[in-house]
Parts: sequence; structure tokens; C-alpha cells
Amino acid sequence: MDTPGPALAVLLALALDRAFGEPPARWHPVVAMGRYLGFMGPRIAPLAQATPPRPARAFIGGALAWCLGALLVLAVAGPVVWGVAGLPWWVQALVLGALLKPLLAWRMLRSEVAAVEAALGESLAAGRERLRWLVSRDVGALDASQVRESAIESLAENLNDSVVAPLFWFVVAGLPGAALYRFANTADAMWGYRGERQGRDWTWAGKWAARADDVLSWLPARITAVLLVPLRLWAPLVVQAGHTPSPNSGWPMAAMALALGVRLRKPGVYSLNAEGRAPEAADTARAVRLASRGVGALAVLSALWAALVWSRTA
Repeated sequence: MDTPGPALAVLLALALDRAFGEPPARWHPVVAMGRYLGFMGPRIAPLAQATPPRPARAFIGGALAWCLGALLVLAVAGPVVWGVAGLPWWVQALVLGALLKPLLAWRMLRSEVAAVEAALGESLAAGRERLRWLVSRDVGALDASQVRESAIESLAENLNDSVVAPLFWFVVAGLPGAALYRFANTADAMWGYRGERQGRDWTWAGKWAARADDVLSWLPARITAVLLVPLRLWAPLVVQAGHTPSPNSGWPMAAMALALGVRLRKPGVYSLNAEGRAPEAADTARAVRLASRGVGALAVLSALWAALVWSRTA
């Protein structure tokens, strides 16, 4: 990366996201990834009532389907990079920035979290219904505080999944890296379940997808935590992050809980910053502002990166 093009592509992608949000579904690469995963899912995950279980077959099927999807993603993203390689760096920045944008989704995430809080202001039932857009858990028995906790947790976790990690992998491996990460994260969201979901057993069929996402999200999740929490809270953050079963999602969620001084819980699974108070309506807005500052920091770092490369090549 001996030109400022990649750094400017990051800035352009963030600017396009801020200005326009998500592209139409028919042109959205993540939607296309979801269609592939939705098509392959029933073909790799056995029915929950099927006997006897065949773990090896389900695991191998899930791994092969994941690898095939990853190859398809790389087969699309790779030629784009090769195709623009000989163009002026500013043209590369424009093309790559426009193609990187659909692989991150900050404006949509921020809007959906704010929409949950607005719906809660109408009624608990409306808040629960809006939360369904963000989480896969059963929301029917959640009280208002738990709805708010879930929305803030989703904001923190998806700040990594939908913004920081795609940009990290773009910096490391270009557009193919960002696209591969989004495929892996989408596969984990659709396949990475323990046990039954929608009548199928994902215990082994989704294991490869879950582990692949764990590996690719490991460092970005910790970078996300750094963007959210003051350094003075790093020691308690390390402790709190270990309370979740996931090796990664606990980091941004625990960072958000500590930074806001609130508790975030998933009943029967984890409790982060358990000594904190229950989040209030104002805390949702504070969480969005905190995450926005993290995204702003990424933009500033990208601008500095572009200026540094530019100075070396001038």
C-alpha cells in the first residue's frame, strides 16, 4: 500500500455510509451472501429430530459449504482489485471506497438502535418488536430495561462486526479481506448456533462457521474495545470480557458497559458490569455517541494514514 488510495477508500466508504446508508437489497453483497447461506443451510444441517445424529457428516458438509462460499466471494472481489491495479491511485480509491461501503453498516446500526429506544417510548410491546430487528434471541419476556440492555449490547457487538472488523481486514488484505470477513460473520450469524434453530440441528453443521468467525474477529474485537473504553478501565475490561461464552463479543460489550457505568445481561448466560445500574433511556443515546466517536477515530486514523503515505510518495 504505497499510495494513499486505500486510506482514502476507507474515508470514502465511511462518507458514503453516512450520506446514503445501505444500497438496495438487489445490489447488496451481504444480502447475496445471505441468500447463498440460506440456500445451503438446509442442505448441511440435519433435521433436529433426525436419528441417529451424524456429527462428522454435518461438520464436513458445513465446512465444505463455507469454503465454497468463501471461494465465490474471493472470486468476485479478487478480479476487481486486479482490474483497478493499473489505474491512477485516486481512481482506485473511488472504486474501492464505493465497493467497500456495502461491507460496513454504521448508519443502519445507529438508526436501528435509536429506533428501539423510540419504540420503547411508545410502549414495551413496540420496543420488543423493534428489538427483533437487531437480535435473534426471544424478546417476548423482556422488560423495558432488558430491551434497552439488548439494544446497547447489539450496538457494541455490531460496531465490531459491521464497522471495525471489515475495515481492519480491508487494511490487512484489501477488498477481498473485507468481503471474506463479512461472509464469515454472516455465516456465523446464520449457521453458528449450538443446538436447534428453525427445526434443524446446527451443533456440528455450524461449528466451522462459528470458529472461522472467532478467528477473524479476535483482534478487531479488542480494537473495538480500545475505541470504546478509557485505558484506566482496561484491567476490569479484561475480567468482564471473560464472562461471556464468546471469545470476542464480550470485549466490545464489556467495554460499553464499563464506559457507560451500566450492567448488560443475557439472563442465564452472562452479566457484564453486574455492579452497574440498569440502563436508562439517556444511556442508549450515550452509547450511540460513544460508538460514533469510535467510528470518528477510525476516520481520523485513516486520514493520518493517507497523509503519511502521501508525504512519503510526494
